[in-house]
Amino acid sequence: MLNRRHLRVKVLQTLYAYHQSENKSVKAFEKSLLKNVDEVYEMYVWVLSLFIEVADYVVLDAEERANKFLPTEKDLNANTRLHTNKFIESLRNNPEYMDAVKKYKISWSFDPEVARSIVGILKTSPEYEAYLQNPADDMRAEKEIIKHIFKKIILKTPAIEQVFEEKFINWPVDKEVLQALIAKTFKNFTSDNPAENHLAELCANWSEDREFITALLSKCIAYDEQYQELISQKTKNWEADRIAMMDVLLMKLAITELLHFSSIPVKVTINEYIELSKEFSTPKSNSFINGILDKILADLKSAGKIHKFGRGLIE
Repeated sequence: MLNRRHLRVKVLQTLYAYHQSENKSVKAFEKSLLKNVDEVYEMYVWVLSLFIEVADYVVLDAEERANKFLPTEKDLNANTRLHTNKFIESLRNNPEYMDAVKKYKISWSFDPEVARSIVGILKTSPEYEAYLQNPADDMRAEKEIIKHIFKKIILKTPAIEQVFEEKFINWPVDKEVLQALIAKTFKNFTSDNPAENHLAELCANWSEDREFITALLSKCIAYDEQYQELISQKTKNWEADRIAMMDVLLMKLAITELLHFSSIPVKVTINEYIELSKEFSTPKSNSFINGILDKILADLKSAGKIHKFGRGLIE
């Protein structure tokens, strides 16, 4: 699921786009931010639909093999057990899944080769052969082969990943969240009644998280000049063009949290943006950002501008 770090990444990406754009409509970028978050869930549903697409293709593959010019005995008796896999059947008939498919207008007809390639790889794997020979057909056992398809084929095959990267620009960043959502889905699906199984939730508390990300973005933009001045005062010995734009944005977001989010501890804010700098900025950014934020924090505390309450008081 999306945690606060992932949500901060979404705000950072949107803030970067805002500063690169001539359009300065905050509402437009808030809408873009929410769409960016929703795309993670859409990506999740696309992957679920690919499981079904693969299960359906098993039948088509069996038909093609049986219709070969000189079919073998094995071709004529291809095992299509995956098509009626209990997890797949439950997913096909799950109300939440069906609604999501309609919402996102999901159809793999634009690239049928994806399912073909997955089935081609699957047929050569010992895991698939073991699945076909295993008499156990309870939900727990049936989920294992789907986990194999996801972890060992979808996430490990460059051509399949490329399809998702072309459709979802943030696939490399969001893949970690996707894996958590899929894992949660496997955990949730335990009943033979599709209506009793539930898709994973994108956020544990979306109303609270939505307020957090929209406020973080809007306040960071609203106080941009003031935050830039705070940063400039502490970087006078640095040439402006030598400071990475991403470093500046990370520091502005951190300052926003320090000043406007009373329930978030100071240490959490500082640590979160230092960690993000390791992933999204230069190799030396984390120590640079840490040093500048420490100085800014000291000034803000001296001026009595840091006000923390409740959870925010945790050191």
